Amino acid sequence: MAPSSEHQTLPTSTTTCAVVGGGPAGLVLGLLLARAGVQVTVLEKHADFLRDFRGDTVHPTTLDLLEDLGLFEEFDRLPHSRVSRVELPTGDGGAVVAGDFSRIRRWVRHPYIAMVPQWDLLNLLADAGRREPTYTLLTKHEVTGVVREGNRVVGVDYTCPEGPGRLLADLVVACDGRWSVVRRSAGLPTREFACPFDVWWFRIPTSTRVGESLLPRLGDGKLVIAIPREGYLQAGYLGRKGTDAQLRARGVEAFRADVTELLPELADEIATIEMADVKHLDVRMDRLTRWHAPGLLCIGDAAHAMSPAGGVGINLALQDAVAAARRLAAPLRRGVFRRSGPEAEKVLAQVQRRRTVPTVVVQAVQRLLHARLLMPALEGKVAAAPRGLVQLVRRVPAVTAVPAIVVGIGPRPERAPAWACRPARAPGPDRTRK
Repeated sequence: MAPSSEHQTLPTSTTTCAVVGGGPAGLVLGLLLARAGVQVTVLEKHADFLRDFRGDTVHPTTLDLLEDLGLFEEFDRLPHSRVSRVELPTGDGGAVVAGDFSRIRRWVRHPYIAMVPQWDLLNLLADAGRREPTYTLLTKHEVTGVVREGNRVVGVDYTCPEGPGRLLADLVVACDGRWSVVRRSAGLPTREFACPFDVWWFRIPTSTRVGESLLPRLGDGKLVIAIPREGYLQAGYLGRKGTDAQLRARGVEAFRADVTELLPELADEIATIEMADVKHLDVRMDRLTRWHAPGLLCIGDAAHAMSPAGGVGINLALQDAVAAARRLAAPLRRGVFRRSGPEAEKVLAQVQRRRTVPTVVVQAVQRLLHARLLMPALEGKVAAAPRGLVQLVRRVPAVTAVPAIVVGIGPRPERAPAWACRPARAPGPDRTRK
């Protein structure tokens, strides 16, 4: 039976694995599969990766993954800052360390979170992929839907500057984010969770070194999270869901005043913020109840949209990619996915089983943070760390390792398969993007 579509004369090409989405999960999966000798094609709808306020947190387990892949030295040369502690304000005007990443060095080689513009990380991963002979990255290729043969997905349709086209593949892997076109086209069932707040991201320029601590500021029903970066703070202002129009109607002066109230030491810098530079993130949390269909697998945000709480979404997506590559590489080489059958379904179900527990655990922790910290802060009920927590941390500092483990390592961390590991490359030309 020929693949069904209203367009039967589309220019058509073939590959073994089509990866939809050039984000962290898609590029890591593509790189790993290519290193396994699988013909893989990654489709990215944009011309490049230069989009701001995406997940910029690179966690300890991801740093270890980059080292195993022989990419850490290249990554470490990128301009970045490090977060080694998470602090919470106390009622006396001070702060208490709630999470200390230096305490997890026995489990990871790089006990900190690296803050790097995501486009730099994606360029690094894309360059590594291009060095593999079975890897293809197609930019400006926007996937518009899946191609079916009976009940099986056999490829994707796309548009590009040359016009519409079709890519047939043994397996399609959706890595195209929380608004995934592929999962919507495939009609996979989703469980959604209430997320009663949104985030407005913006930069606060500063020449002052802000250290290696992430310090949320809260008070009077307001909450700002300031992340240290090179030459600026990346700030997230939290507010009730559905209030973007009201926030903008109040005007930039009111917005500046709200932020200055929480970060008074940066009043002069905050005065330079313009409303056009404040980007609204519609926070969404969900997960598929079934991550796969014949010929199709969803991972990363396409399988489970995460809250920004803890900044763990990118880390979880990358762990999905590593787990998927481990289980998909050999079956893809053997041609298991060229037809529907129990072996193909078994492999896809194994990926979901492997990664469901970490997803459920992380989302449960995020929902707890929403209920116990973020929403009470936005309702004006909490203005500082709970007194019991402050006393516990000061009496038993070792407990600060627990949040660091949850955020920096997470449940069921994945290691790079041996066949994908490489030694570090010798330094080449400086490709840092300003």
